[in-house]
Formats: sequence, C-alpha cells, structure tokens
Amino acid sequence: MLTDRDLTVGTLLSVFRWRVGLTWALILSETALTVLIPLFIGFAIDGLLTEVFQPFFYLGALLIALILIGVIRRIYDTRVYGNIRVELGKALAFRFSNLPISSLNARIGMGRELADFMEETLPSAIAGVVQFVASGILLFYFSPTLALSACVVLFGMISVYTLFHSTFWRWNRALNEQVEQQVRILEQRSDRPTHVHFNRLRQFEVKLSDTEAVLYGTIFVLLIGLVLFNLWFATQHLSVTPGAIFSIVSYSWEFAEAALALPVTLQSWSRLSEITTRLDRSNGTAQPRT
Repeated sequence: MLTDRDLTVGTLLSVFRWRVGLTWALILSETALTVLIPLFIGFAIDGLLTEVFQPFFYLGALLIALILIGVIRRIYDTRVYGNIRVELGKALAFRFSNLPISSLNARIGMGRELADFMEETLPSAIAGVVQFVASGILLFYFSPTLALSACVVLFGMISVYTLFHSTFWRWNRALNEQVEQQVRILEQRSDRPTHVHFNRLRQFEVKLSDTEAVLYGTIFVLLIGLVLFNLWFATQHLSVTPGAIFSIVSYSWEFAEAALALPVTLQSWSRLSEITTRLDRSNGTAQPRT
C-alpha cells in the first residue's frame, strides 16, 4: 500500500483519505459544538438572571451532544491510526531492509511520528483553525476592536515562530541522527560509548526544550495581553450584559488557545520535515524543507 510511495503526511492523507476524512468530520462537528459553549453559557446566564430557563436547557443539550460525539470519535480514531501505523511499519521495514538494525529501528520509530502527528497534532490544528475563525467572528460581532486586537496578536505569534523554525529543525536533525546510532552503540556493551550517547541525547533534548520554553514564554505574553485588553475594553467601552462580558472573555481565551495550536503545529512540522527527508527513498543528506 505504501511501498512505492514517498512517506509523507500528504501521502498518508491520500492513501487513507476516506477513513481520515470521517474522523475529520467528527472533529469538525465536535469543534463546532465546543465553539458554541461560551455563547450558550452567556445566554443561560442572562436567562437565569431573568428567570427564563429555556437557554439553560439548550446549554445542557449542547453539552450532551458534545460528549457523545467526542466518545465516538476517540473510539474510531484509535482503530484508524493504529492501522496506519501498521502499514507505515511494513513499508519502512521493506524500504530500509539493507540498513543496519540500529538505523532501521530508529527510522521505524520516526515513521510512527507521522501517524502520531495525524492523530494528535493535526486534529488539534483543524479544531484550532475552526475555533480561531469562529472566535474571531464572534468577537467582531461584539466589537470590531476586539477582533482587531486578536488579529494583531496572531500576526505577532507567527512572526515570533518564524525566528525559531530553523533552530527547531537543526536540533531535531541532531537528535534523530543520534537516535539512529543507539542500537549500534548498545551492541558494543561498553560503558563509555553508552554514557556518551545518552549524554548527547540529553543535550539535544535540553536544547529543544530551552528553545520551546523561550518560544512559548514569548507567545503566552502576547496571549495574556489579548485577554486582558479585551476584558478591559468590554467593561469600559461596551454597553453589554454580564452574560455578554462572559462570552467576550471566553472567546478571547478560546482565540488564544486556538492561536496557540499554530506554533505547536508548526513546531511539529519542523520536526516532521526533517524526518520525512530522512525517510525519503533517495536517502540523501537532509536539508531543511520549507
């Protein structure tokens, strides 16, 4: 199924398009309901304050539907992506059968990261895009200024991540090259090479972690600024109900959470770009992909 193809996320999406498409449909349904929760909570608050209970019951029905779809999706996802991992493992074992067992073992492990990306990161990115767009529209509904502040923060986040992309790629490449040597080093059954190997893994992981810490620290400053500004603007410059203020703050935070999925996805893509280069049939020297 995958033997004669380039092993990329695009290939996997093409080969397993119907099965992945169904899980994406469930993700979109789940995300759409999730996006509506703050709005319905705001309606319920205003309704309960005036002893109107219908919005409260609507909120309950929405939450029940969300739970049902979420459970069904997770049961289905496990089976779909488990099958993808099996096919990936078979293809990699065939493609790199001439490599030393150390490199073959490492590349099979790296190949599974493609399926992990599709199961974990990509759905979060899809949900984030939907949540991001819906939150921006609803913030614009309350006030264009609220939506404008969100867009400014998003642009700032993209600019910050652009500065870190090549660094992530470089350290992921070094880590993957070291992982490929693990079985060969362990086969020597010598304390010194094993100690050096694990220290190098730790060094590369620390470099990646430190880079992540600086990146996300900077991004969180921008997101916190967004939430605080929109809360201040809603209470000082808009004539809205308590329920509406709750919705504005909630959608500002949802926008922040959705926007945070962007650098997470891009960071994962930086790592995958190095892995897919490594898994390419030409087996050439890895260079950053854009």
